[in-house]
Amino acid sequence: MNIQIATGTGKGHTKLAAFDAALYETGVPNYNLIRLSSVIPPNSKIKIATPIKVQPGKWGDRLYVVMADMRVNTPNMEAWAGIGWVQDKKTGRGLFVEHEGTNEKSVRRDIKASLEALQGIRKIDFGDIHMEIVGRTCTHDPVCALVIAAYRTSDWES
Repeated sequence: MNIQIATGTGKGHTKLAAFDAALYETGVPNYNLIRLSSVIPPNSKIKIATPIKVQPGKWGDRLYVVMADMRVNTPNMEAWAGIGWVQDKKTGRGLFVEHEGTNEKSVRRDIKASLEALQGIRKIDFGDIHMEIVGRTCTHDPVCALVIAAYRTSDWES
C-alpha cells in the first residue's frame, strides 16, 4: 500500500472555509474523509508530496486518512499540525501519531513523546522518528494548518 502524506495551510472567512482551503492545498478537497487510528499496515510505503500527486479516487469517494488539523481565528495566534511516524524497514508496518497546537515546538515534542510511548507499550522499536509539520499565523481571517496521510479510497458501490 502507498500512503501519501501532504501538508497544507488555508485561510477563509470561517474556520471551516480555512480547513477546506487547506484540503485544497493538500490535493484532496473533493473526498469524504474517514479518519483512521494510527496503525500503518505491513508492506506500506510512505510518499511525501504536496499536493498529493496521484489522486486515489474520484469526486465524493471515501478517503481513509490519518490527519492533524488546527484551526484558529484569533489574530496573532498560530496554528500548527503534524503527523509523525515510525516504520519497520523490513516489514513496512508502523505507527502514525497526529498532534495539533499553537507552536511548532510543542507539536514536535508531543509527536516524539507519543511515538516513544506507543512503541514502549508494544515493546517494539521501529527506529527513526519521521515528521511532517506545518504552521500558519492568523492575521485577520481564520487559518488552518493540516497534515494528511491518505491511505486509499473506496467508492459508494462497495
